[in-house]
Amino acid sequence: MVISLSLVLLFAIITVVLIRGGSLKPGPGVVAVLFGFFLAQTTAQDDINHFLTQISDTISSIGT
Repeated sequence: MVISLSLVLLFAIITVVLIRGGSLKPGPGVVAVLFGFFLAQTTAQDDINHFLTQISDTISSIGT
C-alpha cells in the first residue's frame, strides 16, 4: 500500500509538471497512463468511481 501510494504521488507530480510545461507528448502520455493504473489500485478508486458516476448521471439528466 505504501509503495502504491508513493507511486501514485510520484506519477501525479510528474503528470502535473509535464502538462504545465506544455510538453504532453508520447512520454508524458505514458506517465499519465501509469498514473491512472496505479491510482486504480488505491482506496481512492471507489471515490473516483462514485464521483465520475455522479457526473455522468448529472450530464444525462440535463438532456431529459
